[in-house]
Amino acid sequence: MNVEACTYVIFGAAGNLSRVKLMPAFYHLDEANQLPEGTKILAVGRRDWTQEKWLSEVRDMIKLKTKEAFDESVFKRFSQRLHYHLGDLQQPECYTKLTKMLEEPIFPKNIAFYLSISPADFGFVVEELDKNKLLTQQHGWRRVIIEKPFGYDLESAQALQKRISHYITEEQTYRIDHYLGKGTVQNVLVFRFANVMLEPLWNRNYIDHIQITHSESIGIDNRGDYYNSSGAMRDMLQSHLLQLLTLVTMEPPVSMEAQALHDEKVKVLKSIRPIPKQAVHAQAFRAQYASGVVNDEKVKSYLEEEHIPEGSITETYASMKLYIDNWRWRDVPMYLRTGKRMKKGQSIISICFRQPPLQFFHDSAHHATVDQNWVILGIQPEECIRIEMTVKEPGLEMKTRTSSLDASFRNSDEKVVDAYEDLLLDVLKGDRSLFLNFDEVEHAWQIVDPILQTWAIERDYVATYPAGSWGPEDSRLFDKDCQGWRTSLTPEK
Repeated sequence: MNVEACTYVIFGAAGNLSRVKLMPAFYHLDEANQLPEGTKILAVGRRDWTQEKWLSEVRDMIKLKTKEAFDESVFKRFSQRLHYHLGDLQQPECYTKLTKMLEEPIFPKNIAFYLSISPADFGFVVEELDKNKLLTQQHGWRRVIIEKPFGYDLESAQALQKRISHYITEEQTYRIDHYLGKGTVQNVLVFRFANVMLEPLWNRNYIDHIQITHSESIGIDNRGDYYNSSGAMRDMLQSHLLQLLTLVTMEPPVSMEAQALHDEKVKVLKSIRPIPKQAVHAQAFRAQYASGVVNDEKVKSYLEEEHIPEGSITETYASMKLYIDNWRWRDVPMYLRTGKRMKKGQSIISICFRQPPLQFFHDSAHHATVDQNWVILGIQPEECIRIEMTVKEPGLEMKTRTSSLDASFRNSDEKVVDAYEDLLLDVLKGDRSLFLNFDEVEHAWQIVDPILQTWAIERDYVATYPAGSWGPEDSRLFDKDCQGWRTSLTPEK
């Protein structure tokens, strides 16, 4: 694919996302010679910085991330791409001055606007860009990258979409979900569709249930204001985990092109059985972390964190059970959960297969049944695929145990690529396969809205769990007594 040079305009360039993700990702792309010659990165910020100050700040951002791998010669080349534009994105004059600056010959006419800003500002910024004819595609393409969250609920997402769609088309809109840029997430598709031995088993006849867990040992850091208005359901389940669910359960697409992938993911979201408000308590659970011990260190409760109002019932843990009403998955429960201040930070997809119809092999003394087979997909921090199978123990007796076939995603000599590197490059290529269309966002909100509305009314009580634990007791979600949350990548005893 021929990739043309472009100008990346970063709104919110001095913010946390830019420091931790965007600037290091651009640096690594330049280091790998992936940025087309002439590509420029124009930062828009309110801080009264000179060009020299901006370069110094970026150097610090990258050094902090790369540590001893920092290469001065690469940074010198990279710094030629960097420019700074002083402006307050709330003020119209910011955009008139930006327009004038972008007319300078050094800036390529293809422009990508990255909105690393508060979602409340998306509509205004896009409107101002349009007023200054910065979204017109006469002399090059224009693309707008929007970070989640896209809306606060279904109604606000639809209102935001209605506003920005006056100025940009769906093809120009790149709704970023960095989770989809992770190599292991993309590997889910390869694992499913490149290995023909799995396809006959990937359905309700053989699979008992599917679990997707994203746990974090960290708390809310300094994001109290944002997190208290969001909560775990909006922050993770509505976006990242529902997207993972679509990749695990979708039908084989006709190709790996963006539209074909999108069509199959939307079919899954449309097939998810709506949760009536009277069934919310049977299919969803919320809780909040109390004080506890994480990594041998005492930590505060959520209510003791900065910028958290007294008596807040915002959930830091959310779980739900869904059913996909289609031919392949009818009545197979899908369990999703996420939580902060849990025992370990990890993302795993766990597919549990049904018990054999007859139990031939067991320990006659204990009458133990054979363990179920599992396929475990490790997303982070350990990137792997494991298939657990039952084998005979060595010895004279007929005893069995679980053994796993391990396929590491990355060889020891292969470099870790950050999701943002992939996604920033895809914007240059015009490849939208890892970005979300609005109908995906809309259907995801439709799934969780009844839960959020019910929780919003019930403000008297929220369950708690000790920080450093695996979360609250929410076993009532499970369809069978033998089902429970899987917490380990290795066979559980």
